[in-house]
Amino acid sequence: MSNTCEGMSRRGFLGSVGAATVAVTGTVAGAEATAATGTETGAATRTESGAATRTEAGAVAATSPPPRGEAPSLWREFVRTPFTHPQIPYVGRAGCHGGAARFPRRPVVADVTGYGAVADGTTDCAPAINRALAAAGRAGGGTVFVPAGTYRVDGLIRIGHDNVVLRGAGSARTKLYATRNLTEIIGEYGSRYGGDKSSWSWAGGLIWLAPDDRWDSLVTAIKARAWPFEGWTGNRRDEWRTLTTVHPAARGSWTVTVADATRLRPGRLVLLRLADDPGHTLLEHMAGGGPGAEAYPWDRHTKLTSYVPYEWPVRITRVRGRKVTLERPLPLDLRPEWDPRLTTHVRELTGAGVEGLTLEAVQTPQSPHLLDRGHNGIVLQCAYDCWVDDVVVRHVDNGFGLVAASACTLRRTRVAGRGAHHPYFCREGSHDNLIEDFTIEQRTTPAPAGTQLHGINVEGLSSYNVWSRGDMRTGTFDSHRGMPFANVRTDITVNNDGRHGGDAVAGPLFGARFAHWNIRVTNERAGLIKIDGLAPYSATVAVNKVREFDQIDVPDFSGDLHSRLELYGTTDAGAVRPRNLYEAQRGLRMLRIR
Repeated sequence: MSNTCEGMSRRGFLGSVGAATVAVTGTVAGAEATAATGTETGAATRTESGAATRTEAGAVAATSPPPRGEAPSLWREFVRTPFTHPQIPYVGRAGCHGGAARFPRRPVVADVTGYGAVADGTTDCAPAINRALAAAGRAGGGTVFVPAGTYRVDGLIRIGHDNVVLRGAGSARTKLYATRNLTEIIGEYGSRYGGDKSSWSWAGGLIWLAPDDRWDSLVTAIKARAWPFEGWTGNRRDEWRTLTTVHPAARGSWTVTVADATRLRPGRLVLLRLADDPGHTLLEHMAGGGPGAEAYPWDRHTKLTSYVPYEWPVRITRVRGRKVTLERPLPLDLRPEWDPRLTTHVRELTGAGVEGLTLEAVQTPQSPHLLDRGHNGIVLQCAYDCWVDDVVVRHVDNGFGLVAASACTLRRTRVAGRGAHHPYFCREGSHDNLIEDFTIEQRTTPAPAGTQLHGINVEGLSSYNVWSRGDMRTGTFDSHRGMPFANVRTDITVNNDGRHGGDAVAGPLFGARFAHWNIRVTNERAGLIKIDGLAPYSATVAVNKVREFDQIDVPDFSGDLHSRLELYGTTDAGAVRPRNLYEAQRGLRMLRIR
């Protein structure tokens, strides 16, 4: 025992025992032991100074300080029913490779200077960088290195092959200076819902990660002015085939029974597809069910109903007969009336990333609301198990985007400069993503009249996404209608000065199981932060005293919302235990219900 525990505090050892107990026995006692010690295995932990340190799965951060604060009853309930809790979603496997602490380190296979890039700030280096990325793709993957310096790029940068990483020398040392916007590079991009809006207000990036075939089809449609659907099943949403139908199952199940497993194999990415019925009981289920959801006029909200079917990408981990185990638990019930099935999809981009650089757009005034020209940052589209790390975007219309992206991680990212419309956006059915250690800086120039600021956006039935350890000096928690559900925002400081968006025909601001956990609101504005009066089956835990002013919303659903409010009025980030809901769930990540 003494050799095993060398260099480990007694508290750290007890925490590891608690995690092991959960993994082996699935008992509540083990989960509560982990929660009580505050040791969150495989997650980021913090020192007394607030610095984040990481441990590999199964290791213990012996330097973690003793926990302080009160454990709310919601947490004690959650560890007893982590996959089916009515107010708190299970997000312990959100992010790239299930929330892995480290990203793959791929060998350097190309240096952009070897393809003609020059760090003089005047030579257009976009063609050279794209040639290097294409060469890495043809080689089967690898890292394309961008040495320190400033590189002008007059076109967009494309990552379209698996396992290709674009890496600079660090965000303080490597800069890509983007001189043109997406309207100039590709063309006007209208909205498939009509009107004069520009889809560059919520889509596309000057660094764009998407599988080559999908990107080519999108750009072809845009140039033909046939405004496309942007998701996993093609421009017209019809590029899928059924692999098998699925028997009924409950939300939180890790294993499903299928009619035919012959086309399924471990490691394959599939779409779980759920259609709605004429009574919209699927949408009611996403809202938590009950009289309020049943009374809601779903048919009037045509933009929302256009988001259905719900499509959830997930990898298969095991196939035994007709029993199929998934890498994450089911996000919703599977009921016969929703025709549950596993299907194909457009080919995903996987294993790709962007690291260690700054993307700075030429500084122009922010455009009027929804008329952005496309000075956008980095977008991941139809991407799975991809990442962005140590990246700054500056002077952008829209910062970091997840568009039909799932199981991706944005870590140590920052939006800076003149001010952005969407600093972060998560839409078109994006699920299971992790945005952590993120910063939205205060804008450096006043906002022009007619512009809009949102913040950390989520919309379009996107679910089980996490925003963790954030410093938002401007913006808000932008639930952008389209009824996103089961999303978590935790351990964030926010100057709550943004406004949410979303067309009225896009339906509710919130579905069920939104959790706001340990949030410090510096200007005391309640809107979209304290959500116990807005979101059904939600949890608001450890928010300081706030008050309603500016944009004030009313609940979309009538009657009892079944929402929970605990530890309201706290001012100390350490007043709640666990401090970070996502990291605490990571401590329970090995738990399975057999």
